[in-house]
Amino acid sequence: MAYKAAHLAFKSRWHKTDEELCRHSMSFILHKAIRNDFFQSYLYLLEKLPLVKLYALTSQVINGEMQFYARAKHFYREVPATEEGMMGDYIELSNTDIESSREFLRRFVGGVGKAGTNRALDCGSGIGRISKHVLLPVFKSVELVDMMENFLAEVPNYLQGKEDRVEMYYCKSLQEFTPAPQRYDVIWIQWVSGYLTDKDLLEFLIRCQNGLKDNGVIILKDNVAREGCILDCLDSSVIRDLNILHSLIEMSGLTILREERQEGFPEQCVPVWTLAMQKGPGRS
Repeated sequence: MAYKAAHLAFKSRWHKTDEELCRHSMSFILHKAIRNDFFQSYLYLLEKLPLVKLYALTSQVINGEMQFYARAKHFYREVPATEEGMMGDYIELSNTDIESSREFLRRFVGGVGKAGTNRALDCGSGIGRISKHVLLPVFKSVELVDMMENFLAEVPNYLQGKEDRVEMYYCKSLQEFTPAPQRYDVIWIQWVSGYLTDKDLLEFLIRCQNGLKDNGVIILKDNVAREGCILDCLDSSVIRDLNILHSLIEMSGLTILREERQEGFPEQCVPVWTLAMQKGPGRS
């Protein structure tokens, strides 16, 4: 009961201010003001109502979804359409990331009972770094989806002769995007799931299942918090821990085939994990 008062105060305060978040540019100012109250409230809720853990941060604190998504798009308007821009301050980690992704992918494509090699979908593609180095060496064609038009416009230049193997470009945010039914052998989702609220990530994973061919695989690679859920105010994203990701995946009906931590990154970096998933039994 130690945090009950903080929980009740937070609940009252949030109810009063929630509707104003979408109308005013105050969401992160408000976040700073109530952050301590919230985490005390959060601890109380975890003790009393364990099921609330799944939506504790991204669906409750970020209930002003319009602000959350608008701030992310505003951030990326300032990001250059280059490989350096895609990697932020960590361009030196690109090759390590690519090599481990290639090795991980090889486990699930080609051969009996594995995913085919006809078509892959690159989600949150940016200028096509993953398509160029990981997907196109394996698949006959790729399709790319990203919310930034200038990133997609740079793809033909970046792919350097492989651009004719891009079948489609989709300039959409993932919360608004629905993969075509039974179209893809692999759906690759890297360093973009944190830009979706829990609710939207869950719904996107469900939609992705419908986009898979037989034996198709969804691969999600992203930063993973050591514990809990971390909000990055700079680019308006969240970093979830594995327990939260597992909960979302389980709720979506997907089955985890394999998960592994990225090796070769500096210890001070946020851990990066890769998860391969397929439709669970009974889902079609």
